[in-house]
Amino acid sequence: MKSNRLLLTVMLCSILLSCGKSQVNPVQEALDFQEELNAQFADSEDSPLTEKDWLTFESLEFFPIDTTYRVRARLEFHNDVKPFAMQTTTDRLPIYKLYATARFQLKGKECSLEIYQNQELILDPEHSDYLFLPFTDKTNGNSSYGGGRYIDLSIPEGDEIVIDFNQSYNPYCAYNSEYSCPIPPRVNDIDLEIRAGVKAYGDH
Repeated sequence: MKSNRLLLTVMLCSILLSCGKSQVNPVQEALDFQEELNAQFADSEDSPLTEKDWLTFESLEFFPIDTTYRVRARLEFHNDVKPFAMQTTTDRLPIYKLYATARFQLKGKECSLEIYQNQELILDPEHSDYLFLPFTDKTNGNSSYGGGRYIDLSIPEGDEIVIDFNQSYNPYCAYNSEYSCPIPPRVNDIDLEIRAGVKAYGDH
């Protein structure tokens, strides 16, 4: 009997440990995102900064991590949508396709955002599940970049997706005018202050 109880105890401990490992820590995820982004900007080969700004770069500025800006959204898929040319800050017109509309609640408001697929990237096996979420909000031009921000996502298994605004970042053209950046479609304007993610950079 004792051996059976011991075996049961070991099994329960193993299950609890495995469940603990599988649980997502939103704060740690946001911290990892910030660390990776800073490392990219500090790397002379990957950084979008001008040479002058890169030489003095120490860290991007972020809003305090706030898990209330991490939401679970319901995806509404659309049939027979056609690819379209997304406007950018230059004459470049990358081709995107609407993947789904994400509907969620944030700060007591019903919100919706369109999520897109880049039609060139889906041909690359390494990026075939990549989803693009550009958006604007009431912080733009004040505490965040005036042209809006982006969030990178991956195709989920079902009809729900987690959107963490703590992992929103600025387009490269916020740091260097030589870049061509997609302009968030008007439909993706949120009538809220999204005080999460990367803040505006310097005087850009």
